[in-house]
Formats: sequence, C-alpha cells, structure tokens
Amino acid sequence: MSQLLTSILIISLSILLFANGAKAARETNSYDGNIFPIYAGNGSLVPPPNKISSSLDKKRTSVIVYYLDDSATSKAFAPVVSALKLLWKSTIDLIPITTDELQGIESNDPRQEAFYWRGNIPQVVVLNGQGEVLLDEDGQVPIEAINKAISLATGLDQPSFSIQIKKLNEYNSEPEKEGYTNPR
Repeated sequence: MSQLLTSILIISLSILLFANGAKAARETNSYDGNIFPIYAGNGSLVPPPNKISSSLDKKRTSVIVYYLDDSATSKAFAPVVSALKLLWKSTIDLIPITTDELQGIESNDPRQEAFYWRGNIPQVVVLNGQGEVLLDEDGQVPIEAINKAISLATGLDQPSFSIQIKKLNEYNSEPEKEGYTNPR
C-alpha cells in the first residue's frame, strides 16, 4: 500500500513540476489559439457564420475583418470585433477572416475574400447591401468609425450607448452616469 502511495506521489509531483501552464500573451505575436474566444470572449465568431458571397447575394451590410491569430495587433483588436457583434447583433453580417489562407492570392472577384484584403492586419471593410465599400481601414480602427459606416450602410441609427473595453474579456455597456461607479 505504501508503495502505491509513493508511486502516486511521484507521478503527481512529476506532473506538477513538468507540466507547462497555458500561456496566452496578448502583447506578443505568438499563436495561442483563435483570438476571439481567448481575447474577446466570443467563440461564436469562428468560423464566420457568413461568407462575403452570401452577404452580397442577400444584399446585407457586411463588416469584413481581416486578422491573424498570431498577431498582437489583431489580438488587441479582437474585443472591438466582438463588441460590433454585441451592438449590431443580426443587423449585419460580421465576417472575420484569418489571412493565413489569403497569402499570395489575388482576386478580381468582389465575391472572394482576397479581393478586399490589402495585406495589412487588422483591416476592416464595411460594405453596404449593394457591395459598395463605405469603410476600408487598417490598424486599430475606432469602433465609432465602424459604427458610423454601418449606420450609413443600414440606414439605422448608431447605437445610443457605447461599449467600453475595461479589461480583457470584460465589457461595460452601462451608460456613463454622473456619480456612477462600476462595482467591479
């Protein structure tokens, strides 16, 4: 019996000493897994529920976001993409596309993902229902600029409240009130 306990103890200590913990690093260009569930708390964005071709067929407003899972700038932008999903819900087709498979591909077909990508990440493209580009910017595009383009494309008012990214994976959709303090 003591030999069994000794063996269990040795195995347990070995696991504790040699196991590598999960290390997600938002500020590095390391691959940690898909950025939306890890850095934005929204796994519903992967894989994208819509394709550009089907959005164009249905004449829906599309927001295309080009990103890489192993890019610090894409990781930092992931909460903004998730916030767009939260703000606009099913009003738009939000299409996050990893650019790994687009490397070296050129397209003259606006129904293909490679057509809009200019080689930078993150890149945000907003198309209205007729396929016209209303916004095409790269980098940390302010959510206000994206909301303005979506509003123009849909004819709907911009959301009357804003989402402030307080911490990783945490949103505050409470309107700012004088004297209001977040209990967190």
